[in-house]
Amino acid sequence: MNPSRHELILGGAKSGKSRTAEARASRWLAEGDDRRATLVATALPGAVTGDAEMDQRIARHRADRAARVPRLQTIEAADDLGSTLQRLADPRQLIVVDCLTLWLTQLLMPPAGRVPSPALWHHERVALLAALRDSPTPVVLVSNEIGLGVLPLSREARDFVDTLGLLHQAVAGLCGRVTLMVAGCELTVKDAP
Repeated sequence: MNPSRHELILGGAKSGKSRTAEARASRWLAEGDDRRATLVATALPGAVTGDAEMDQRIARHRADRAARVPRLQTIEAADDLGSTLQRLADPRQLIVVDCLTLWLTQLLMPPAGRVPSPALWHHERVALLAALRDSPTPVVLVSNEIGLGVLPLSREARDFVDTLGLLHQAVAGLCGRVTLMVAGCELTVKDAP
């Protein structure tokens, strides 16, 4: 595996992360008719979380993606992200994961009726990193950079910020390119030859 094929795109809310990842997929698809691209959406639907507004966001994102990148297939994988990446592995395919922040949130702070499990989080983290390390498939991962603000007051929030930051470091170590999005502008943080 050539880790320079992977990219981590970080940024704040509405910074242009998802649109940039979609542009990567569009460019990939334009390079050959035999190429495929799949977006792995990690958000749990409102039926699971009780959040009707999330369902509206998911529907809007689906419609926007379909208009911008018609050949980009979408699958939902709120759990088992590592095994999903392994299952989709194919050098002719690009995978976009949108987003690691929601994935982590749902594992560490699951909706009502689900119990958080540190053992499950550890297993999922190991599986994700192994899938990235071993993948013949280029993967573009989207995540929120939330560690730039004020230190949160609650222990749970501080733990989440720390865990997400450590996940970003581990994922960035397996990516040849790391991009920070600010107000729709791309800043290259890392670009391995």
